[in-house]
Amino acid sequence: MKRLVATLTGVCVAVMCAVVSLVFTPPAVAATLTEVTNFGANPGNLRMYVYVPNNAPQNAAIVMALHTCGGSGPGFYSSTEFASLADRYGFIVIFPSASNKKSNCFDNWSDASKVRGGQTDPVSLMSMVTYAQQQYRGDPNRVFMTGASSGGMMTNAMAALYPEVVKAGAAFMGVPFTCFPNEAAYQPGGNSAPCVGISAQQWGDRVRNANPSYRGPWPRMQLWHGTNDTVVAYSELEEEIKQWTNVHGLSQTPTSSDTPQSGWNRRRYTDSSGTVRVEAYSIQGAGHTLPAGGMAAQAIQFFGLTGGNPSPSPSPSPSPSPSPSNPPGTTCRVTYVPNSWNNGFTANITVANTGASIVNGWTVTWTWAGNQQVTNAWNATVTQSGNQVTARNLSYNAAIPAGGQTDFGFQGTYSGSNVAPTRFTLNGTVCA
Repeated sequence: MKRLVATLTGVCVAVMCAVVSLVFTPPAVAATLTEVTNFGANPGNLRMYVYVPNNAPQNAAIVMALHTCGGSGPGFYSSTEFASLADRYGFIVIFPSASNKKSNCFDNWSDASKVRGGQTDPVSLMSMVTYAQQQYRGDPNRVFMTGASSGGMMTNAMAALYPEVVKAGAAFMGVPFTCFPNEAAYQPGGNSAPCVGISAQQWGDRVRNANPSYRGPWPRMQLWHGTNDTVVAYSELEEEIKQWTNVHGLSQTPTSSDTPQSGWNRRRYTDSSGTVRVEAYSIQGAGHTLPAGGMAAQAIQFFGLTGGNPSPSPSPSPSPSPSPSNPPGTTCRVTYVPNSWNNGFTANITVANTGASIVNGWTVTWTWAGNQQVTNAWNATVTQSGNQVTARNLSYNAAIPAGGQTDFGFQGTYSGSNVAPTRFTLNGTVCA
């Protein structure tokens, strides 16, 4: 343990400030990080900090962001992009702190940390989630975990111990659940690859045995690691993949692989419906200090909180809503943000009503310049005929108030070049 602490603590400043690669965009000043005391059972003696953006709706999603060894909740808040992403997308972020506890590492080694209800950190973290649901009306159906190094290890543990609560996780530089048999083994500074040589079935059984009566669904998992990491070896990424693909009943052979940006190799493992259940990123040449570059945004997108979830899922059926019509003087503005890789892409579309009257029911249309084909969508019913695409509102987002906006997104395929549309219309009105 001492060797791990010394090693991880030595890199923690770099990890928090350059790694977790979670971009250095400072959070908006409109909301502030707040410490919460007396949040419930706290056998791990952790501290709870929470960030609730001013635009958080009722039933906002909850994201728990877990720091590295040597770090703290406030440090992770200030050195990552999660708060600014919360400002943009309206979700709640919990920043736990293991301050003054085993060199600020989350407990991933004790027997209690490997069982549901064990009297250590996972119980404290669950108390924080429950508090956020009750105090801030957080959505119990949208709870997500993410973290780096020690926090990445705990992300895997929380997903394994409380799969009915955690819907998805994003673990940076972590290890599989139950990797460390005891505190003495928690020393990757001297043995950076302590958790290899275990079969996928054995790894999967360790997760299933934590909840013997649970039959799913299991959390979707996104896993990240640098290829030159000598503190927590890159080989641990393969062990995490073995564990979670086995839990989901998937082959260890990826269904697809691509390079979403230079140096990022991504493997995806999908189920029979085409939904990505496990996603693994290898960052070429990176050590235990992953380079900055929007990884937090990728995690939030994987959770489905940006309107750009890359996991294919069927478009919801339309519900009755008012016939689309524009009141006199309607004006609009459309923002189109694509994210492309090889022959696939996702896109998020924001439709703003810049007029003085409410729009009751909306239809947005555009025409592709190339051979793009929409394959699935969220927050809208999207149909395509040739190069022309039509997106219609669902029952819960039919109205766009004056000065307001709505968002929807989709996934698609293309070959050649992925040229953005040059014109959008809202109920027949051309938008800026």
